[in-house]
Amino acid sequence: MGYVMTEIFGTLGPACAQADLLEKMFLEGMTGMRLNLSHTSLNESEDFIRNFQLAAQRAGVRPELLIDMQGPEVRIGALSAPLQLKESEEVVFAGQQETQPQAGVIPAEHQVLSALETGDRVLLDDGKLELMITAIKPQIRARVLQGGVLHSRKSLKIVDKRISGPVMTVQDRENLRLAKSYGVTALMQPFVTTGMQLSEVKNVLSEYGMEHIRIFAKIENREGMEHIRDIIPHADMVVIARGDLGNDMPLWELPAAQKTLSEICRKEGRPFLVVTQLLASMIHHPYPTRAEVSDIFHAVVDGASAVMVTNETAVGKYPVEVIRYLKKTAQEAERY
Repeated sequence: MGYVMTEIFGTLGPACAQADLLEKMFLEGMTGMRLNLSHTSLNESEDFIRNFQLAAQRAGVRPELLIDMQGPEVRIGALSAPLQLKESEEVVFAGQQETQPQAGVIPAEHQVLSALETGDRVLLDDGKLELMITAIKPQIRARVLQGGVLHSRKSLKIVDKRISGPVMTVQDRENLRLAKSYGVTALMQPFVTTGMQLSEVKNVLSEYGMEHIRIFAKIENREGMEHIRDIIPHADMVVIARGDLGNDMPLWELPAAQKTLSEICRKEGRPFLVVTQLLASMIHHPYPTRAEVSDIFHAVVDGASAVMVTNETAVGKYPVEVIRYLKKTAQEAERY
């Protein structure tokens, strides 16, 4: 019985953007790359994309280029400079309408500010930073529970509250308008919670003559999991996006969530992709941990059609080695 080879995706970023490095990654078995458009645009990424296409051509590969949209994820506004948040200190949340970003102030949308209440826990930058709201008037003040450096436009989540932006931002629409000219083959839609959202995405794709591109639906919270059967008919690929999914539940529940989604996708005959921290230790080391290769192996044995790394290739020191381990481990799982 023949089987379909697992798709192997890296993420395009400064650490791997040279054509010669990208060519080596393709030769190691990479089939495509994700380009994160949360903080940039296709136009601004033109040099990266040119090198990507050139490397694929040299390696004799027809590459998949996935653009990861901004979507409905809530984010903070622009900061005047990265903000160092120290544990136990207080910071202020304020509206984004101020013409100039203010030092020591975290800018946020009106819908976020109006939803905040004393005692709320706020997660920033995919949960790396955590704050607790201590006062609402005269200013919205928060105490830092878990510190670190906060950069502009990072994600914001109020624990146990649902706030979301539009399905497609103005920037998303502009990127889709240009997608064909950059050779984009798929889009990743973040925080999908209903099939209707994907219908809206399809309508925008039709407007720009991009009906042929694949839609990858990112499942990033419990709500998305609960509505997975509604989402599946509208998606070409389901993405088990363990970063934000792991922020929406205690981490020890995440493996069962991944198993559940894998089983549903298999039963419904829908391809799925597993992503986040598959080889996180390789950002700094030339070889992975035993737990990481085991994780990749089990994802593929459970039926994943694709696996993807993010920071490991975008900003890590060993992008070529990352793809080698990802591909070889997936191959072992296919053999098994």
